[in-house]
Amino acid sequence: MDLFQITAIFLGVMALVGWINVRTVGLPQSVAMLSAGIVAAGVLFAAQRMIGPFWGYDSVRHEIARLNFSEAVVSYMLAFLLFSSGMQIDLGEFRRRRLAIWSLATLGVLASTALVGFGVWAIAQLAGLNLPLAWALVFGALISPTDPVAVMGLARSGVLSERLGAVLQGEALFNDGVGLVAFTAALAFAASGVAPHPLHIAGAIVMEIGGGLALGLTGGWLVIMVIRTIDDYVVELTASLALATGAYALAQALHVSGPIAAAAAGLLIGSIGVQTGMTPASRRYVEGFWHLADELLNGLLFLLTGLQIFVIPFDGSAVRIWIGSIVLVALARLLVVIPWGAYFSLRHNDRGASVILTMGGLRGGISLAMAFSLPPGGPHDLIVATTFAVVIFSVLVQGLGMGPLALYFARDTGRVA
Repeated sequence: MDLFQITAIFLGVMALVGWINVRTVGLPQSVAMLSAGIVAAGVLFAAQRMIGPFWGYDSVRHEIARLNFSEAVVSYMLAFLLFSSGMQIDLGEFRRRRLAIWSLATLGVLASTALVGFGVWAIAQLAGLNLPLAWALVFGALISPTDPVAVMGLARSGVLSERLGAVLQGEALFNDGVGLVAFTAALAFAASGVAPHPLHIAGAIVMEIGGGLALGLTGGWLVIMVIRTIDDYVVELTASLALATGAYALAQALHVSGPIAAAAAGLLIGSIGVQTGMTPASRRYVEGFWHLADELLNGLLFLLTGLQIFVIPFDGSAVRIWIGSIVLVALARLLVVIPWGAYFSLRHNDRGASVILTMGGLRGGISLAMAFSLPPGGPHDLIVATTFAVVIFSVLVQGLGMGPLALYFARDTGRVA
């Protein structure tokens, strides 16, 4: 099948799953699409076991295997997803919570990388699996950043306080850049056996964050000045598309953080550009387009994530490390957010803040994309399968449980009736 045929099939499946979900259970879109991908794979696998090999199973598996999931996410989808996510954040609330956001997005990611890495390495030794410490740290780095795509839907639910919602959104939006630096450093350590100097890592993080922020904010201001001179929603929308793709591509060319550049540009356009540079009609068109793009790409990402079950090399002997990793990732997240959770509980009466920040640390397709980008051989298969297990648990269990949990604490504090 060519790209157009594959696109038509995926859009048809997304429309059907969305219709069924709205008409029946009403799950969050990320959960519905991820579940649909897993269920579809399970049905085809069961049919293949009962009636033998047939064209449907073989064709789907072939196309999923042919798809470069990592490239599709990082090179094509991430710029649009992060730009649209940035547009949804309240800049004023972001500024007020900037200390919590930046500390969790930097120190929090690094601390989680170490906790998960050393913990998974210890579990692997106990389970008799060959997972060197350097590769365990690679896993810790790719699984520690929270997923902005998954978190944004949660934050839009309306049951979180503005403070906790802003922290979860802002952290998820900007910690990917730090996570990628940690991932790159850990991967270099695993490949060469030479541990990078901490100052080198710190310098790389500063360059990635500072360069990405400077590029995204500069591009955003230039576009805002341009759209203030016109009143044409087609040109304004085109300028926002050019900004999202241009900031991301230029950042990659300059070796600074493309995710942070796209997120910063979207944050500026969403909070200032549409407010001061567009008429109400243009604003509706632009915001409507980016909302639709966000929903479509969000759904596609989680559908593709679920379908990766076709090509992930599962090994039953690794079940203990999958379960242990799920527990470790949650525990590391709790330890990282406890100081801020205690602060919000005591200072702002946000009951259960530590639990909410822990449950809200969702992992998704971006972590899986990084896992798939690892070189073949060695612990590649074990890391990919373990990442998939953590992502599935995160989206299905945390994603479904977070809404009722946040609503419980909101009612307890009197924010909702």
